[in-house]
Amino acid sequence: MNRILKTVLLLLCTAQVEALEFNQLQPAQSALSFGYRQMGVAMDGKFNKFTAQISFDPAKLASAQARIDVSLASIDTGSADADEEVAGRLWFNAKTYPLASFVSTGVKQLAGNRYQATGKLTIKGKTLDIVAPVTFQSDGLKGSFDGSFNIKRLSYGIGTGEWADLSTVADDIQIVFHLVVNAAPVKK
Repeated sequence: MNRILKTVLLLLCTAQVEALEFNQLQPAQSALSFGYRQMGVAMDGKFNKFTAQISFDPAKLASAQARIDVSLASIDTGSADADEEVAGRLWFNAKTYPLASFVSTGVKQLAGNRYQATGKLTIKGKTLDIVAPVTFQSDGLKGSFDGSFNIKRLSYGIGTGEWADLSTVADDIQIVFHLVVNAAPVKK
């Protein structure tokens, strides 16, 4: 078969491709962090292990989906002792509840590249509604989602017993995410 015929056949096969869908997480380039106040002092940390299944085509928001699972034992507060304490029974109880999960329920465009994602966040068996503003940037086949939202830690039972004292650790926790994704063609 000559080269021109091969090219024509390839074009016919790829003509079934309708759009690009951003759906391949790049974990090494992504980050999930948090900020809080301990005894009035701003502190921060991150989670080192998380996965995400994302399906996002800006032209088809009704079918956008995301599920993010975070390994709670991968917490990194900058202190090995603090990491062990927070993974323990009074905080995350990571042996019983190893994952925190966010599952999207909808995405709507606000303006330009700004969106609002809604979903359910489950931590320690407790599921609550979350609304997060998200900015999406793309450059060819690479895209990134950036956003943040706040939770009340006591609503999820995070930091019980002696740690329920809000003068020690504040109830408000800010979750910040930067998810880098690659696009793949989607067939009609």
